[in-house]
Amino acid sequence: MQTILLKAKLHQARVTHAVLEYEGSCAIDGNLLDMAGMHEYEQIQIYNLDNGKRFTTYIIRGEEGSGIISVNGAAAHMASVGDRVIICAYANYSEEERLKHKPALIYMTDGNAVSHTSDAIPVQVS
Repeated sequence: MQTILLKAKLHQARVTHAVLEYEGSCAIDGNLLDMAGMHEYEQIQIYNLDNGKRFTTYIIRGEEGSGIISVNGAAAHMASVGDRVIICAYANYSEEERLKHKPALIYMTDGNAVSHTSDAIPVQVS
């Protein structure tokens, strides 16, 4: 059996560009991709904290060290410059892999620098 799990997350990244007249996709700083283990052309889900929109696109590699998070093409209608987004990649895991899996969680500052990293989300308490 295969289970789809969160592979990696860029938490509260800031959109730096929204370019309608571009081929599409989401450009992400190459250093962030490497840190998260995300790959060019990989499918991602983007969750916009500022307007509640959720959408699917794919990654293109952005300039290393630039902090770029550019939502392009039709997806540019889903986010504006300055919006806070959560960018997630998922993968299929076998039962054996699932038991050992730890996602790469990258937490961002307002300027798209890395605040901290983790491999577990804290238990939510009531």
